[in-house]
Amino acid sequence: MKILLLALRSLRREWHLPELRTLAASLVLAVVALGVVATLTARMEHGILASAAELIGGDLGVSAPQDLPEKFADAARERGLAMTHTAGFPSVAFAQQQSQLLEVLATDTAYPLRGTLLIGDAQGRQRVGHGPAGGTVLLDHRALVALHRQVGDSVQLGGRDLRIAGELVQQPDGGELVAMAPRALMNLDDAQQAGLLGVGSRARHSVLLAGNPSAVQSWRQWAQSTPLPPGGELITPEQTQERMRNAFDRAGAFLRLTALLSALLSGVAIALAAQRYARRKTSEVSLLRALGTSRARVLGLLLGTLGGLALPAAAIGVLLSLALAEAAWMFASQLFAGVPTELPTLPSLAAAGMGVAVLAGFALPPLVRLADVSPVAVFRASLARQIRRFDALYLIPAAVALALIWSLSDSVRLAGILAVSLSGVAVVAAGLAALLLWIARRITPGGHPALRLGMAALARRRGLSIVQATALSLGLTALLLLAIVAPALLDGWRQELPADTPNWFVLNLQDDQRADFSKSLAQIGADQLNMMPLAVGKFTAINGRPIDQIAFKDPRTKDWNDRQLRLSWSDSLPPSNTIIAGHWFAPHPAEAEVSVDTMWRDMYALKLGDTMRFDVGEGQLDAKVTSFRHVDWTSFRVNFFLLMDPLHANALPHTWIASFYLPRGHTEALAGLSRTYPNLSLVDVDALLDRVREIVQRVTGAVRWVLGFSLLAGALVLAAALATSGQERRHEAALLRTLGARRGLLRIAAACEFALLGLIAGITAALGAMIGGWWLGRSVFHIKDFMPHPWPLALAALLAAVVVMLLGLAGTRKVTHTPPMRLLRAE
Repeated sequence: MKILLLALRSLRREWHLPELRTLAASLVLAVVALGVVATLTARMEHGILASAAELIGGDLGVSAPQDLPEKFADAARERGLAMTHTAGFPSVAFAQQQSQLLEVLATDTAYPLRGTLLIGDAQGRQRVGHGPAGGTVLLDHRALVALHRQVGDSVQLGGRDLRIAGELVQQPDGGELVAMAPRALMNLDDAQQAGLLGVGSRARHSVLLAGNPSAVQSWRQWAQSTPLPPGGELITPEQTQERMRNAFDRAGAFLRLTALLSALLSGVAIALAAQRYARRKTSEVSLLRALGTSRARVLGLLLGTLGGLALPAAAIGVLLSLALAEAAWMFASQLFAGVPTELPTLPSLAAAGMGVAVLAGFALPPLVRLADVSPVAVFRASLARQIRRFDALYLIPAAVALALIWSLSDSVRLAGILAVSLSGVAVVAAGLAALLLWIARRITPGGHPALRLGMAALARRRGLSIVQATALSLGLTALLLLAIVAPALLDGWRQELPADTPNWFVLNLQDDQRADFSKSLAQIGADQLNMMPLAVGKFTAINGRPIDQIAFKDPRTKDWNDRQLRLSWSDSLPPSNTIIAGHWFAPHPAEAEVSVDTMWRDMYALKLGDTMRFDVGEGQLDAKVTSFRHVDWTSFRVNFFLLMDPLHANALPHTWIASFYLPRGHTEALAGLSRTYPNLSLVDVDALLDRVREIVQRVTGAVRWVLGFSLLAGALVLAAALATSGQERRHEAALLRTLGARRGLLRIAAACEFALLGLIAGITAALGAMIGGWWLGRSVFHIKDFMPHPWPLALAALLAAVVVMLLGLAGTRKVTHTPPMRLLRAE
């Protein structure tokens, strides 16, 4: 207790010291910056996941090809969850002499529980509504045009005359973002009375739920432990997320990247401030040891002082971070309008824990070392500055940094790339700084006096100069990754979905229809037409061994073994495909060859030279694996997991599949196309494209918000790094002034010193950000041919040197004004 009281008294007495206030401010600001970033990131990730619930119309659900047992609804009622019943099925609508196949969703009037059902009236006005009332139906624009109907007219569906109550503009669709036919929404009771849901129907019944997250999770756990009906499955946001896995994975990776870099910036700032404070205590500890204070008492006093500072500062940081995160969410929440998200406290508490852990990790080694200082060190300063070669306590900040990267990245690849990139930056920066100091000793003796003074100051504090250069390089690398590389990655992602991305697919196209269909598409203004043959078969054996007798490690193989297999072939490598192993087909191969996508390669553990057997139609085909491909599935072109060589595949029974781009507003032309080619299935993927573009827009806005708070952490690093040697500079300035040095000369010398530090940090950071950004773009975000532009990074490197020089001069303004008498006064 006495030690604690002495520590608090020491803290109160030393509070006026700039080192202690800087340390407290660094810890508070670091916790605030990291806490706000982590809280915003958590809420935005939750918002993105919750937006997946908007696609399915509820938080959770269950579906089956028959009526669901009542126990699922009873379990939902027991937990106080809202509930809606739906049934989806194909049906044909009739209006006068017209007929049209529709994708029908029958619902009750509670639908949807999440998301928006947008309905248009006869005047073109739109409103948000719920499932249609009995005797009415909602049709989308394609259905209205195909049937030559308007809002207010009647159509016959399931033998019942239904009034068109509105145009179906937008609806949650169970995550089925691809429309095989025009859509309709009808009342569930009408569908039942019309016999559309009876025995033998192709309806899929669903129960969707929404409510308190804990109640939803409770129902989910219950449903997972309850046997589902034959063919039944749970409907989850993650399931929808899987259908758009690439978009959601990229969104989460962007947010985690910004949070992680902000956390690392904050950690560097705390580490520098802690080291500075520990050096400040050296002389005081030496005096205490000389006066007979025991090592344990000295150590307890130092730890008590540090704890008395850290705990209140961390608590203040938590409160400020929660307040600022809530204030920021008031503006940023417009990105996720209608998505409820609670203010999470765990990220701010974790930020405080990280700040205290990093503070302890970097401050404990020098403080423990100070407790070992010999009493005679008060008379010989060199003894107090002795440094041990290694201290196991330095493993604490390393462990904290690794744990931080692992916990925030949630990705081994992202964590590995960042760890390797930043470690490389640290090594290169330290090496460049050491090389510069080595060169300085040999080339500066004949230089300008100010340059000699600046280089001499760096050389005198060799270890400290290397630490400053490394810290500045790490901070600037993180800032460049956030400010330049992250926006470039987002632009690359956005450019993958240009305005003319194919938004329609065509199925069941026959050989003799290809030429006329291509002309018809050109006449209505379609573009980006891409056609490929399509054969349906079954994958049956590898190297002559049936696949159902092979034990595969990948659990996905069982599902794929039960599916129909779609094969295609091509003379040339399709545009969105890249050969990564092997070779493309020769013009006249002696035996059948197949090129395999990387997912199938990994799933079935295939190797070049393996033989795959396929059953197609009435025959079999054995094909040798001659290449592996990486397929860009985000291109929305026609792509296949397996491509055969044309020479051996042309004889297989097949149809054609095509994709094309058609601007909106051509519904009438598409309806005419469907009537001309009634065997074709036109698949609309505009909804999927709109969702992906919406996610890109939301993530772009989220990254901008997070970046603003990350810049605060970056400024903190610069300030802490430049203030590290402030005490030594004051002493040196007083000495030089005593020897007659002018203030102007000292300012120029400081400018040279900081400009060199800034140049080392800027060049290293630019290279690190370019290499790390290229690596992230290729390996994590899978953006083809991504390379950060070098000119913005080069300009940022030069700007960093100027900013570091100006900040250094501003921080040393008082140093250059240090009076000579300062040297004669005891501090």
